Amino acid sequence: MRERHVDQTVEVAVPVRTAYNQWTQFKSFPRFSAVVRDVEQVRPTVTAWTLGYGPLRRRFAVEILEQDPDAYLAWRGLEQRPWHRGEVEFRPTESGGTAITVRVLLEPRGAARILTRSSRAVRLTTRLVHGELTRFKRFMEGLGQEGGAWRGTIRNGRVQHDRPEPPRSRVARWPVG
Repeated sequence: MRERHVDQTVEVAVPVRTAYNQWTQFKSFPRFSAVVRDVEQVRPTVTAWTLGYGPLRRRFAVEILEQDPDAYLAWRGLEQRPWHRGEVEFRPTESGGTAITVRVLLEPRGAARILTRSSRAVRLTTRLVHGELTRFKRFMEGLGQEGGAWRGTIRNGRVQHDRPEPPRSRVARWPVG
């Protein structure tokens, strides 16, 4: 199985906290994206994305595996064709802005493997990611501030809580203590 890597960076003239906070507002992606039509939060770590161009639409689920506020977010697609995973990294720049790097790994399966054999598929995906980052940059620099934030931490696909949860019984609705 042949894997395809895409790696793109853009510098945005807003602080890291602002860029990160807006990025985690997934439902706002259709406001600036050329291909994202809708994003639905299914569970705290799972989102359903609808992508499309013209009349074509494709819906797929994504699980957030790791998330560190103001630094890093990693995900994996839950669909089989084409399977993908990715990460986005936020780093402060000397000018007070943010360098945002998106890395995507495509691992085509089934018939999709034939379509991605050529370097043309990688070039198209690279152009798409670059275009989306550029649109995010324009969107953020036009706003100058985030439209919300989710500051939680995720490890191994699970939300980390600041305080431990109370003990639970293995029997539904059975009191503990």
